[in-house]
Amino acid sequence: MEVFIIAAIVGFFIGIFSGLLGIGGGTIMIPIFRLGFGMEAIASTATSMFTIIPTSIGGFITHIKNKTCIPKLGLAAGLAGACTSPVGVYLASISPSWAIMFAAACIIGYSAISMFVKAVRMPKVDKTAKKLARRKAAVSAAQATAVSGTAAAQATADAAPAEPKPEIPHLTGKQLAQGGLIGLVAGLASGYVGVGGGFLMVPLFVSVLGVMMKQASGTSLVAVTLLAIPGAIEQALLGNIHFTAGIAIAIGSIPGAVVGASLIRYVPERALRMLFGVFLFFSAVILAVNEFVYLYFKFLADRFAYL
Repeated sequence: MEVFIIAAIVGFFIGIFSGLLGIGGGTIMIPIFRLGFGMEAIASTATSMFTIIPTSIGGFITHIKNKTCIPKLGLAAGLAGACTSPVGVYLASISPSWAIMFAAACIIGYSAISMFVKAVRMPKVDKTAKKLARRKAAVSAAQATAVSGTAAAQATADAAPAEPKPEIPHLTGKQLAQGGLIGLVAGLASGYVGVGGGFLMVPLFVSVLGVMMKQASGTSLVAVTLLAIPGAIEQALLGNIHFTAGIAIAIGSIPGAVVGASLIRYVPERALRMLFGVFLFFSAVILAVNEFVYLYFKFLADRFAYL
């Protein structure tokens, strides 16, 4: 019971990152299932793919309500990815464990470096100018109150620029087709390494399609939900999913994803990109180190058994 509760708490924090960064959470779940639950590589990736579905649903519903996603693009990428994720699952079932983990670390690491470089190149927001503008608006409102009373102050407040509401950009047929191609690649990678594919889709949505990071994150979760379903079904039929562990994580990750999707409106674009890059980089390092340690101890165990 204690393990179940701890898993749910861990799942909550996984969900926050999922909703905030547009990833299914597999980059964190796989090391947890591998290290914390002692699962084999194929079981870790399979259980991760299963848990990704409810986690992503919780996040993308909130993103749709907040208009921080592009549903059409998410559908195009998700449906395309759903066609290739079973192929990835099949390749994983015939691959050695070290190959699955090595591929996951390489793909995630590349995405991390790519996103971090783009974040560094983005211009910094001029916070000083923002503060001066706010102070000027406050002074104007105070002067209006002193001269003409409450009515004038209200008029000044009404005239002040409001926070822009998020708008869903219109994508061309070519852009949607490109989204579908991105989904095909992400689906194959998702099925093979057991992650949602957001680690690939988010950077590609930003760099190839020019989508803002905040909307790329929400769009990715729509796609992740769709492309993970056939892969999870195939893994279940193969008997690779540890349902108890997956449900324990999902109990916490679902509300966590809702929280993360709500927080995205308050995080600056540049900071969000940097957070995404750093997060993925550490996930890749954890996967690589974990697999190296696992193989090393397995080698020692086999050697002593031989002696």
